[in-house]
Amino acid sequence: MEDRRSLWHAVADAAGVPGQHVWALSVCRNCVTAVPGVDAAAVTLRATETAQDLLGASDDWAAALEDQQYTLGEGPGVAAFRTREPVLVDSLDIADQHWPGFTDAAQTLGMGAAFAFPLQFGAIILGTLDLYRRTPGALAGRARADAAGFADLITLALLRRNEQTHVSGEDWLPGMGSYHDVNIATGMLAARLGISLGDAFTRLRGHAFLLDRTVLELARDVIAHRIDVDDLGE
Repeated sequence: MEDRRSLWHAVADAAGVPGQHVWALSVCRNCVTAVPGVDAAAVTLRATETAQDLLGASDDWAAALEDQQYTLGEGPGVAAFRTREPVLVDSLDIADQHWPGFTDAAQTLGMGAAFAFPLQFGAIILGTLDLYRRTPGALAGRARADAAGFADLITLALLRRNEQTHVSGEDWLPGMGSYHDVNIATGMLAARLGISLGDAFTRLRGHAFLLDRTVLELARDVIAHRIDVDDLGE
C-alpha cells in the first residue's frame, strides 16, 4: 500500500516539477516498484505512429525496447496508441503473431512480456505507458487495474501542466527531444534526395533495420557525416 501511495503522489506532483522531466524517471521507477510482476517501465509521448519521444524510462533496458518500437514501427506501444486500447502481451509467442520484427528484437533484449496503456483523456491521446517484464506471464487483475489508473494519472498531470504553461508562456518541455536528431537527419535526407519527409523517414528506418541499428543511432551518424546521405538513397 505504501508503494502504491508513493506512486500516486509521484504522478500527482509531476505537473509541478520543472526541469528535464526528472519526475518521469521517478514515475517509471515507482511504477516498477508498485506494480507486481513488472521489471521496467517507460512513458513515451506519441504524435503519430511514426513520431514519438521518450519522456522517461526506469532503466536503459526499457529505453532500448522503446527504441526498437520506434525503429521498427511496431510493438505493443505503437498498437496501444493506434487502437487506444491497452495491449497486453503475456509472451513473445503472442507478440510474434502481430509484430515479428519487434519479437525478434525483444527476444534478443530478453523481454518476456509487455503491457502498454494509452495516455488518453476523451478524444485526446498523448502517448503510452509501457510496462515490461523479463519472464512470460499475465499482468494480474489488480496490477492491471493499477497500471491503467497510473496511465490516467500521468495523462491528467501532463494535461494540467500543459494548460498551466499555455497561460504562463513557459516552455515546459525544454529537454524534450530524445529523437530530435531523427527529425534533423530526416530533413537532411529529404532535402538531399528531393523526397518527402515521410519517405525520408521510411528510408532511414529501413536502412536502420538492414544494418541492425536503431533509427536514432543511424540518424546521429548522418548528422555527424559518418554516413553519406547519398548512401541512403538506394
